[in-house]
Amino acid sequence: MALTYRCLIIDDESPAHKALISHISKFDELEHSGSAFNGMEAIKLLNENQYDIIFLDINMPVISGVELMELQPNRPLTIVTTAYSDFALSAYQNDAIDYLMKPISFDKFSKAIEKAKTYHSGNNLKKENSTDEKVLSYRSNGQIIETPLSDILYIESLGNYMKLYNCKLKSPIVIYGSLASISAEIDCAHFVQVHRSYIVNTTKISAVTTKNLTMSNGDIIPVGRKYQILLNNLPMR
Repeated sequence: MALTYRCLIIDDESPAHKALISHISKFDELEHSGSAFNGMEAIKLLNENQYDIIFLDINMPVISGVELMELQPNRPLTIVTTAYSDFALSAYQNDAIDYLMKPISFDKFSKAIEKAKTYHSGNNLKKENSTDEKVLSYRSNGQIIETPLSDILYIESLGNYMKLYNCKLKSPIVIYGSLASISAEIDCAHFVQVHRSYIVNTTKISAVTTKNLTMSNGDIIPVGRKYQILLNNLPMR
């Protein structure tokens, strides 16, 4: 039986609701399950119902979208829909999975839904390996997620955030933190930093040159000058 995602739209403008309902109706797996026109109404619905995805406007009276995210840290997967670009950092700091600028094209909407589905599948990943296999724990969308280290291809630094590339997921997962902070979590001989912005799983390397690594999924990772000495010890060398 196909999985259905229950969607809640939170926006103080009726045209925005109509546009999102139209986009939602084009997906068999999406169900428009609720509409709220202000933050208070949204909080009431969130406390009384179960949703999988919320589409959240930022600029609303009384309670803004950012304030609602802060008040509801354990809310469903959140896609921000707004006419303003100023709040992107605040949105991602509150675990929004995407930030869509109005007017929202169906193409951008579709990509956000694919990202939500990936997040949802990631949230439901089960430990399939032996119980003593090392895992990486991180917070995403208000939940603690565990991923086997053997599934990680590489990790890319994005300032205060990181992209975690998992061989079982189509899209990377964005998590809060730095490479320095995560190094302690992945205390494993198979992980090595090869660039100021990259840590790679050496068991997932398929080719090595003097300046780049090719990962098993085809991604090319640059090797920083001061890290090139490490190439002599990489297993694919």
